[in-house]
Amino acid sequence: MADVCVVETIGLRKQYADVEALRGLDLRVERGSIVGFLGRNGAGKTTTLKILMGMAHATSGDARVFGMPVNVEASSVEIRRRTGFVSDDKDLYESLDVDGLIRFTASFFPTWRKDLEQRYVRQFDLPVGRAVSALSRGMRTKLALLLALCRGAELLLLDEPTSGLDPAATEEVLQALVRHVAAEEMTVVFSSHQIAEVDQIADHVAIVHRGRTVIAGALDDLRQDFCRVQLVFDGDAPAPTFTAPGVERVSRDGRVLTILASAGAEQVIEEARRLGPVSIDTVPVTLKDIFLECVAAEE
Repeated sequence: MADVCVVETIGLRKQYADVEALRGLDLRVERGSIVGFLGRNGAGKTTTLKILMGMAHATSGDARVFGMPVNVEASSVEIRRRTGFVSDDKDLYESLDVDGLIRFTASFFPTWRKDLEQRYVRQFDLPVGRAVSALSRGMRTKLALLLALCRGAELLLLDEPTSGLDPAATEEVLQALVRHVAAEEMTVVFSSHQIAEVDQIADHVAIVHRGRTVIAGALDDLRQDFCRVQLVFDGDAPAPTFTAPGVERVSRDGRVLTILASAGAEQVIEEARRLGPVSIDTVPVTLKDIFLECVAAEE
């Protein structure tokens, strides 16, 4: 049986001169999932993807794709053969026209899908006779995505795939990804700092901050496990120390004490009742709430 884990990093570190881009990043991507690699600019997302593709080398730690080490030359070649990658800067050969670049790229991949090529040329409305250098940023993004989707890859790594796109083009690209994954059983990791995009199409999420993974898991599980417990008191809220598992953050605002919990509310509420609040309410949280709270806690 094929390994369910397509990508795995353990304690991944990367040092650029005096900048530590990755500080022990752990990541696990299961086969067939769409993973939103979510973090602020400079969090370490691009560095991680480049290490997975063999375009950068980790200072320490372990990274494997399809069970193969990324730092071994023969394995790295095989990983790139089975992986489609779209970089943030969308580097393409400027001297070719769209059709010429498609033909040039297809020649390197025996598994190239002509049927998908024709579908995405039509769907993305790509001007096949136009020079790549004359394409808009949106068209360059769509062309880069076509080149990645049609090569018969098992894994797709996307670095900020919708950056610079207008809302209509963004929606078109996201929906194309969802349909493609459903039809082709592909695994996708896409980095983004756009929470709404991750929330829209991802089934798993890894939140990274300052080179470390701070939260990771199935998106539905995170939504179920995370909640806010709000306590209201007669006077100023106390400043207790909670021992219940999963207490991520506690904040006070006048009479209100708010606890962000990541392991359900039951034990937090049981402990909170001993403080004698006037009322206790449980409030569901969004992915945006989870992201902002986790980043704030790390800060």
